[in-house]
Amino acid sequence: MSGNLPTRLDVDYGRCVVCQLCTEACPEGAMEPSNDWAFGARRRTDLKWSEKGADPAPAAQTSGFHRSLHIRHVDAGSCNGCESELQALNNPLYNLHRLGIFFTASPRAADLLLVTGPVTQAMREPLLATYEAMPDPRWVMAVGTCAVSGGVSGGCTAAHGLEGILPVDVWLPGCPPNPSAIIHALMMFLERAQQQVRGGHLE
Repeated sequence: MSGNLPTRLDVDYGRCVVCQLCTEACPEGAMEPSNDWAFGARRRTDLKWSEKGADPAPAAQTSGFHRSLHIRHVDAGSCNGCESELQALNNPLYNLHRLGIFFTASPRAADLLLVTGPVTQAMREPLLATYEAMPDPRWVMAVGTCAVSGGVSGGCTAAHGLEGILPVDVWLPGCPPNPSAIIHALMMFLERAQQQVRGGHLE
């Protein structure tokens, strides 16, 4: 290719907003639509496509967390799409309580901080304060492409996702991720389900 254009594209599921334009624009047909949705990963790098595939080093585990899980959710500036999917988790179809997973209003009673939204400047300090109020051991889950990478606003000074702000234990992209994907990621955190993507490749 001429000029300063790159000779190849980087594929990062952590930045995907599921617009499907890549599948329409690719002249070689290398990209095609898929119904796959469970892309939760313990490492951010596992959401980036690599020709070599998965990193052979094992991902960090969750210190054997096997009891009932209490979640404090923080909306760090989202469009409310992820919140709509989170609300569905408590309906009779998904019934999150049957799995021993509960949302709590107090960070002092929470094990896991679930973050949605691109972390705007206005929400950065409240987010950090919530994390600091949680007792040890504590974990963090980034839900939705905005929380993973900043989404469509990623890279600007006001919205850049959780990377570098909090230590994230589970990354779940999607715009928004559906309730089944959220449940799978939570089960993965609890070591009741296997991670399905490594090095950008589904296993």
